[in-house]
Amino acid sequence: MTAQILDGKHVAELTEAELAQRVEALKERSGGRTPVLATILVGDDPASATYVKMKGNACRRVGMESVAIELPASTKTNDLLREIEQLNAKPDVHGILLQHPVPSQIDERACFDMIALEKDVDGVTCLGFGRMAMGEPAYGCATPQGIMRLLAHYNIEIEGRHAVVVGRSPILGKPMAMMMLAANATVTICHSRTRDLETLVRQADVIVGAVGRPEFICADWIKDGAVVVDAGYHPGGVGDIELGPLADRVSAMTPVPGGVGPMTINTLIQQTVQSGERALV
Repeated sequence: MTAQILDGKHVAELTEAELAQRVEALKERSGGRTPVLATILVGDDPASATYVKMKGNACRRVGMESVAIELPASTKTNDLLREIEQLNAKPDVHGILLQHPVPSQIDERACFDMIALEKDVDGVTCLGFGRMAMGEPAYGCATPQGIMRLLAHYNIEIEGRHAVVVGRSPILGKPMAMMMLAANATVTICHSRTRDLETLVRQADVIVGAVGRPEFICADWIKDGAVVVDAGYHPGGVGDIELGPLADRVSAMTPVPGGVGPMTINTLIQQTVQSGERALV
């Protein structure tokens, strides 16, 4: 068995072509206005700055506009809350992205939750998570939503299968589990402190690595024919799952890099276009 490669870079490129057409059509209907994504970067972390730059580049590729707001590392919670509040009030801003992580003195959750629901295109607010989990309209967290889109593109069956999500972060593991559940999978949520994790992983028809530790999930824990989704990325180009030995054992797998990562940014852009369409038409 040779694993089908779930190529997120390819799917993102296809989607960008379609989004560019939607943005152009929106400009024609709205007198030249386009969706606008506002990005907020607090501090000077090089990795975060790179991610923000990549998101701005993705906006430009589909004809959208982006506004980059850079704040010093000394920024306090109230300063950031005011910045977000001002963006909420601007009708020409359709999506707001607060780059994670923020400096330790900032209450990140309070700042995430200041983002207006209709502009929460990264899917990070408690309100958005709650609505998504209850089956109500909301933008999904970008990484798990991107994973669901990637699986759908390759016609990977979810319904009735046992999905094991290893990771419980509020913007990845938890929403991933809720999305899988909504797709009629039977879901087990595990984490780094789960006892006998190997036994649980062996039961997975679909395994999602979202624990944030390099190659934490061993290849020999994963059964033949499983679908493997690795949402991690670490120095050296490895993810959360030991992928190398799986290429000729599992039915499908995401590469690292080039699998989940491109879908995260692509989903953010797609949801900003959706927000712009709702606001400008």
